[in-house]
Amino acid sequence: MKPSSDQSDALAGGDLLADRARTMRITATLMLVLMAAIFIATHRLLDLHPAWGYANAFAEAAMVGGLADWFAVTALFRHPLGIPIPHTAIIPENKDRIADTMAQFLRSNFLTPAVVARRMQGMNVAQAAGDFLVAPGTETRSRITGGAAELMAEILESLDPDRLGNQVRSGLAGQVAKIDVAPLVGRMLEGAIADKRHLPLMDGLIRWAGLTLEDNEETVRDIIRQRANAVLRWTGLDERISGSVLDGLYRLLAEVLVDPDHPLRGKIEEGLDKLASDLQTDPATRERVEELKRDLLENPAVAEWWMGVWERIRQSLIRRARDPESALGGEMRKGLAELGKALQDDPRLQSQINLFARRTAVGVATRYGDQIVQLVSETVKRWDATTVTNRIEGAVGRDLQFIRINGTLVGGLVGLTIHGLIEIF
Repeated sequence: MKPSSDQSDALAGGDLLADRARTMRITATLMLVLMAAIFIATHRLLDLHPAWGYANAFAEAAMVGGLADWFAVTALFRHPLGIPIPHTAIIPENKDRIADTMAQFLRSNFLTPAVVARRMQGMNVAQAAGDFLVAPGTETRSRITGGAAELMAEILESLDPDRLGNQVRSGLAGQVAKIDVAPLVGRMLEGAIADKRHLPLMDGLIRWAGLTLEDNEETVRDIIRQRANAVLRWTGLDERISGSVLDGLYRLLAEVLVDPDHPLRGKIEEGLDKLASDLQTDPATRERVEELKRDLLENPAVAEWWMGVWERIRQSLIRRARDPESALGGEMRKGLAELGKALQDDPRLQSQINLFARRTAVGVATRYGDQIVQLVSETVKRWDATTVTNRIEGAVGRDLQFIRINGTLVGGLVGLTIHGLIEIF
């Protein structure tokens, strides 16, 4: 599997530290070899001139200092020359104790409620989050938006659609069951009548009645013929009566439709006014509406209809979340930007968010501090000794090699000073 960019950066950084430490180790070793070569060369020249004694003393003390520091540095990570000398290979031999000490140090100095609260006191988490969300062209924000959309799609796919749909339906049904529908419908109807918004609906009902009558003319004629007596049927008057009835009904509907002041319209409006009043004040009417609502909610056909609607909604959300060109991503980015603006400009909101973040951090430190340090300790303990040694050496190895170089130079200067004092006195 190809490593991510963050992993690649971490690996590259680790390799760079290791290369720099290796370079310094070679430099320190070459300096020690150089001091040994100077010591051997000047040892044969001591009788030729007193100056060679100073050079020889410098090289000799430098060798001692360099070797001592080489031993000290090496003893931290391994046995010098592979010889198991006591109190060497300190890090690999004491890996578990180091892990416990690191964990305890972390617990005592970083994960105490007082330390976390004091650290969080000076942090404006809300404003920092707002600045990040408002910043234009933030690649990380785009990844957050894409990740949130993908997470939503995966959640919708992973959950049982039937079970989730039933849960949503049950939740909606429970909320609807708590609502007293009759007064609400009554006030809506009363407002519609007052604003004349019921007139288009009334016209539509009149047209629907005319079309329904036209589609069922034969049925109406049959009903009239069945109600007529034998004499009317024998004389054929039943046909004329049914035709007259239908013509009268068509004429009545047409007059009601074109005449806004028709008396039948007034009767209909009176009925609507009474219905609006009864829905709000009449207990019997309200109870009939509630019973109708309960029957509707318990009807299996309604449940089946809802499941179809929910499945279409779910599939549409999944497609929109996975489509980078859909408006969902833009809506989420717009929402994040608006949230960031609110976090920037609203001091009260900032105070509430910061208080919540501080309490959350203190709560996490209080409840889970021990588990966190235990995780650190157990993680380090699970590493093999070579891994621990290499990681620590890679992190501080370059500075440790400077100790060897400094030890070589300081040792040489000390040897030079001692030789000079001996020569003087």
